[in-house]
Amino acid sequence: MNYKYIIIFFFLFSCVPVKKDTSIVFSQNYINSGFAIVFNEDLYLKNIISKKVDERSLNILQRNLKKNTKVKITNNINGKSIIATVINKGKYPYFYNAVISKRIAKELELNIDEPYIQILEINENSTFIASKAKTYDEEREVAEKAPVEEIGIKDLNTSKNNENTKITKSSFKYVIKIADFYFFNSAKTLSDRIKNELTIKHVKINEISTTKFRVYLGPFDNLIDLRSNFEKILDLNFENIEIIKL
Repeated sequence: MNYKYIIIFFFLFSCVPVKKDTSIVFSQNYINSGFAIVFNEDLYLKNIISKKVDERSLNILQRNLKKNTKVKITNNINGKSIIATVINKGKYPYFYNAVISKRIAKELELNIDEPYIQILEINENSTFIASKAKTYDEEREVAEKAPVEEIGIKDLNTSKNNENTKITKSSFKYVIKIADFYFFNSAKTLSDRIKNELTIKHVKINEISTTKFRVYLGPFDNLIDLRSNFEKILDLNFENIEIIKL
């Protein structure tokens, strides 16, 4: 047998390029629900926020998204939404999912005592952007010209007692979603790790479906406990920890 020809044939055959299935989309738009910070000059001067946000703009700081990314911001309490632009990642307390302008807070009628929003990344070529482009330009033009009414800003450096005076209500009930898993055993492993390493008691697993098991903390009925437990799990380095209202 002539092994020389067999080797040549195998080499030629192995070098034939494999056509990729371009119809498969692996990427997924970023989405996160949590509490926002409404930009205030004092927060910048105290180095709580590292970058400025123009109060009349439709701009935000967001640590997970690139500059110039378009996002849909929704007030999860009343359902109102608006298109905004990420101008910088910036630095701000990890408990919050974005720093937004006063204009955005006003347009969304955001409750400063419970500034609960959803951030959704929008692709530039999406039908949503195409249908909303004109409205967005009009909103930006109005925002840059119109005066901004003063919005009360909570002092993030106040004592825990003061921080909790207005927000402890029967309607305030949230859980911290850490991660979703395909298998229960994976969820159980993470749950045990949190209990053992971080000494957090109220770790729970919710079977959302036969292939989706959610590890979460809570529920919490006040901002102090919610924020305290959120900060405890930051060492786990999960990229998209969410706060979900019940």
